[in-house]
Amino acid sequence: MTDVKYPTQFDLSGKTAIVTGAAGILGTEFCKGLLQSGANVVASDINADGLELLSETLAPEHKDNLICVKTNVSDPGSVADLVARAEVDFGDISILVNNAASKTKDLEAFFAPFEEYSLETWREITSVNLDGVFLVAQAVGKHMVSRGIKGSIIQTSSLYGFAAPDHRIYQGAEYLGVAINSPAVYSASKAGVLGLTKWLATYWGSAGIRVNSLIPGGVQSGQNDTFVENYSRRAPMGRMAEKEELVGTVIYLASEASSYVTGQALIVDGGLTAW
Repeated sequence: MTDVKYPTQFDLSGKTAIVTGAAGILGTEFCKGLLQSGANVVASDINADGLELLSETLAPEHKDNLICVKTNVSDPGSVADLVARAEVDFGDISILVNNAASKTKDLEAFFAPFEEYSLETWREITSVNLDGVFLVAQAVGKHMVSRGIKGSIIQTSSLYGFAAPDHRIYQGAEYLGVAINSPAVYSASKAGVLGLTKWLATYWGSAGIRVNSLIPGGVQSGQNDTFVENYSRRAPMGRMAEKEELVGTVIYLASEASSYVTGQALIVDGGLTAW
């Protein structure tokens, strides 16, 4: 790599990215950042209304570089349709942001005490948070291998897949009016993402496919003041993350700027895990 123009390493022009969980708080920003960096983006989510809002927000400026595809990542047929649509519209897929996750619509069941947690809810969460990550990585990775694409796969994990939650943060905490905690199923599924990431990095490394995890710190997204204050006291930077602060890491991992980075978990947490 001689005479490298370093700023251009972050340029994603001509590359195509699939983003799952695209209608979510982070997913929307990931789509925006990738588009602004020059990529074509296939925005995928099970939430059709959320995708419509995403399209209304981003399509006017990026109408030739954005498509939205409703996808159930826990369904192999739906995942296959997603990849096929990306191929038809944009050709080679160079980037995957494997970001979809679920809390289920039943927040009471999701936040139930561990001693009373139902196997049904456990399996519902893991079907998206882990099975879905596996299915999408498998489908996109197969596409990359078959076409000789030296791509980048970025999988969203969590602080709580890396370290146990500080349960004291959740005392008096609420989300959308519901008392919250951090369930074991969330930690277990997100830890699984980290393990899968390392395995895939070693499996596809010789093919030039890089696989890394993003570990976001807590993002302010509807929690009550008690939670925000508790979390902020725990973080060395004294605050929760803004959603925009995660995007630069995704662009870095998607781009040639990280061409020798694979099998890693990049933690963006305001120093919380440094204690």
